[in-house]
Amino acid sequence: MATPHHVPDILSPEFAENPYPVYRAMREHTPLLWHEATRSHVLSRHEDVERAFKDKEGLFTTDNYGWQIEPVHGRTILQLSGREHAVRRALVAPAFRGDELREKFLPVIERNARELIDAFRYTGATDLVDSFATRFPVNVIADMLGLDKADHARFHRWYSSVVAYLGNLTGDPEVTAAGERTRVEFAEYLLPVIRERRRNPGDDLLSTLCLAEVDGVRMSDEDVKAFCSLLLAAGGETTDKAIGSVFAHLLAHPEQFAAVREDRSLIGRAFAETLRYTPPVQMIMRQTAAEVTVSGGTIPAGATVICLIGSANRDAARYRDPDTFDIFRDDLDADTAFSAAAGHLAFALGRHFCVGALLARAEVETGIGMLLDAMPGLRLADGFVPAEQGVFTRGHPALPVRFDPVTR
Repeated sequence: MATPHHVPDILSPEFAENPYPVYRAMREHTPLLWHEATRSHVLSRHEDVERAFKDKEGLFTTDNYGWQIEPVHGRTILQLSGREHAVRRALVAPAFRGDELREKFLPVIERNARELIDAFRYTGATDLVDSFATRFPVNVIADMLGLDKADHARFHRWYSSVVAYLGNLTGDPEVTAAGERTRVEFAEYLLPVIRERRRNPGDDLLSTLCLAEVDGVRMSDEDVKAFCSLLLAAGGETTDKAIGSVFAHLLAHPEQFAAVREDRSLIGRAFAETLRYTPPVQMIMRQTAAEVTVSGGTIPAGATVICLIGSANRDAARYRDPDTFDIFRDDLDADTAFSAAAGHLAFALGRHFCVGALLARAEVETGIGMLLDAMPGLRLADGFVPAEQGVFTRGHPALPVRFDPVTR
C-alpha cells in the first residue's frame, strides 16, 4: 500500500482550499492510502468507491455508523442490514417517491420557495446562499413533517451541528460535545410531538411515519425521531449546498446557463452534473467485514474506510474530461441520476442509496426554476469570485448576485 507522503494530507489547508488536484494525485499514485491521523484507509478511484457502496460481496458494512452517527442521530436506517434494513426502508420510502411525493409534497416545496423568493424578488440583489439555499430545504422538511417553521433557527443550528460532528476528522472536543448536545435537544423537542401525532395523526410526513406498517412492524418513537434527525441533517445540507453550486457553475458557463434558462427541463441535467462535479458530501465511511483487496493493496478486516466521492466523481477512467463542468456530457445519464442506477456516486449506491434523492431533485428543480423566473438578468455581484469551502461537505458560503427586479 502506498504511503501518504506522495500527496498533501486530507486535513491540510492545501487540501481544504482545493481538494481536486489532491484527489487526482491520490488516484494516480496512492489509490489506497493509509491516513494515520484518522486511522483510516482512503479510497479515491471510482471503481473502488463504487464497489464499496454496492457491496455485492458483503465486504463493506455500515458498522462504523455505530460510532460515527449514532451519537448524534440515534440508531438510524443507515446502520441496519438484511431484513431489518429492508423493512425500515419499506416503511419510509413510499413518502419519498411517486404519487406521494408529487401530490402531497410538491405543493409544500413550491410554497416554501415562493415565500423565500418574495422577500427579495423586487430588490435586484441578494445572497442566494443566505436568503434562499440555507433556508429552503430546512423549511421544506419542517413543513413536510408538520413542524413549526418559526423554529427554523433551531433546526438550522441542529443540522449544522450534526454535519460539523460528522466532518470532525480532527476530533475537536467542542464540535463533538455540540453534536452530542444536539441529539438530546432534538429528542426533547420531537419526542412529545411524535407521541401527540400517534394520538392525533394529521396529513403530514411525521404522522405518516408514525402510522406506517410493514409486515406487522411499525417504527418506535425513537426510530421515527432518529429518521427525522437524519432527514433534517442530510436533506438540509445536501440541497443547501447543491443549489448554491448549481448557480455558481452555471454563472461561470454562460452558454450552459442560457440553455437552462431557455429550457427548464435541463435543470435536472445541471443538478446531476453538479452532483458529479462538486458533490455536496465529499466522503462517506464504511467498515470492512473481512480482508479485501482493492486498487493499491489490501485492507484488513474491521478497518475504517474513507470513500472519497469527490475524487471518484472526477476519475478519468470513468468520465470524459472529468474536470470540466458540462451539463451535456454523454457519460452521465440525467434520467437515472436520482435512482439507484445513478452514474455518479453523490447519493451512494446499493442498498444504502439515498432514500431522499427524489425529494432533493424535486426541491432543486422546483427551487431553481422559480428563482430563474424571479430573477431575469441574473449575474454575480460585481467583483465577486465564487469559492467553495469544506472538507467532509463542501459548498459555497456565499453567492451574492444581482438581477433585474420585477415590478410589483
